[in-house]
Amino acid sequence: MFTGLIEEKGVVKKLLTVSDQAVQMTIGSSKVMEDVAIGDSIAVNGICLTVTSYSSNSFQVDAMPETIKSTSFQALKPGSKVNLERAMAANGRFGGHFVSGHVDGTGQIVHVYRNENAIYYDIEISEDLIPFLMHKGSITVDGISLTLFEVKQNQFTISLIPHTAAETILGEKGKGDIVNIECDMLAKYVQNMLNSQSMKQDAGINHTFLEKNGFI
Repeated sequence: MFTGLIEEKGVVKKLLTVSDQAVQMTIGSSKVMEDVAIGDSIAVNGICLTVTSYSSNSFQVDAMPETIKSTSFQALKPGSKVNLERAMAANGRFGGHFVSGHVDGTGQIVHVYRNENAIYYDIEISEDLIPFLMHKGSITVDGISLTLFEVKQNQFTISLIPHTAAETILGEKGKGDIVNIECDMLAKYVQNMLNSQSMKQDAGINHTFLEKNGFI
């Protein structure tokens, strides 16, 4: 479990191709290395990955084919910067929102503009993710916990303060760049429960049921 509060920007030091769609990644970092252990979970651009080995200034993770296929990891290369966050400590402050590190899909930045000290991003996503978004709700973009300022059709708008822009890789991205998206966990659970209830109701009384029981 994560909060979406990025601790530092790391740098991809090495990408070792295991197969056509799987890689081992070595990431240089400092702050997240303070108490790292093999088996720890670290969110890399919002993706929960497991530490398989580490040194004094870097750690290694494996990315499976499904992760490569469905996230922005396809664009990573040695020298790429990444957002890093360690799993939330049970005795720590909860400053963001519930983030699982399970990315729902990717989005593309279509517009970046400023208003006073705010930097706004319009991001286009798949329409099937829109039902999980709401005005002033939460969303995770490249692992960053952010507030939705507008939702329309297949786009949403977020805003960064200068500190967030400086301390995360999102501040370095612009029009056309791809970002990882994780919708609010609570919204997904509610939607799943509603869908399950609807399926049960449909299964209870339908054409087959009515015909079987002599109503038609």
